[in-house]
Amino acid sequence: MRAIDFDQASDPASAIRLIQQPNAKFIGGGTNLLDLMKGDVERPARLIDINHIGLDRIAELPNGGLRIGALARNSDTANHPLVRSRYPLLTQALLAGASAQLRNMATIGGNLLQRTRCPYFMDTAFAMCNKRAPGSGCGAREGVNRMHAILGASSACIAVNPSDMNVALAALDAVIQVSGPKGERSIPIGEFHRLPGTMPQVDTLLHADELITAVDLPPPAFTRHTHYLKVRERNSYAFALVSAAAALEMDGEIVRQARIALGGVAHKPWRVPAAEALLAGQPLDEARCTQAAKLLLDGAQAFKDNGYKIKLAERAVVRALREAQENQGESA
Repeated sequence: MRAIDFDQASDPASAIRLIQQPNAKFIGGGTNLLDLMKGDVERPARLIDINHIGLDRIAELPNGGLRIGALARNSDTANHPLVRSRYPLLTQALLAGASAQLRNMATIGGNLLQRTRCPYFMDTAFAMCNKRAPGSGCGAREGVNRMHAILGASSACIAVNPSDMNVALAALDAVIQVSGPKGERSIPIGEFHRLPGTMPQVDTLLHADELITAVDLPPPAFTRHTHYLKVRERNSYAFALVSAAAALEMDGEIVRQARIALGGVAHKPWRVPAAEALLAGQPLDEARCTQAAKLLLDGAQAFKDNGYKIKLAERAVVRALREAQENQGESA
């Protein structure tokens, strides 16, 4: 048994001060961190409870956007009237993730930092995992890799980001607000998560002494034609093999603008602006959807067990776009 010290922060400033202690970790809902601690993957010496620092509000921004506090629970966020009516894609993605009990505990900030479920990372019986033990190798490259990345992978890591919420936030151009000892900064969601490169142990641009305070969403543009499609081995409580977030702004039969993001295929949510631009100003038919999907998957590389993901992802994009075209808003 290892002793763990426990502190309770009273406000964001005290949280930032406490996290600067050696080997300290923030804990909110604990739905990911506690699993990692039980598996001996994470070994913090000190936990900083941030559940009482007041970052759980959801409020409109002066520009018409929405600010979601980092400690807002997934269930509360998914069912908030402003989220449901203005950002239905986010509601759909949040409700696709985990069980109701986990959504009641999990926080928005914690979801952003959710770590991969690659079995070679989660099980310390496997010695080779560059994400857990840098320099040890990647067991998944030659091992069982049917759940692993087909885009953006490297020789050091082929793990995928497991979050549903992150895929929707990527499509919605969210901005992550963080605070630390050097002040505050804003990180666009597309830059927040990293590709593995030679440093797969670093998942995001968040510094160890920084605190996520909020997620900002831009003024709503995609309030009607959205769809989050999650393809998984079973409908209950499984992580995505592939997921696709599609959001359209339509003018009759013509697409004014489009957003597409893929999940389950890379170390971060995957977007290709050229695939979205291909749809703008055009009617949405099967051929154009397929063309956009192929552009989004351009450069995909399969390993011995996950070649199916390339075709699956293409079909998921086409289906998500057609479903988004048919949807008519929150009640759809």
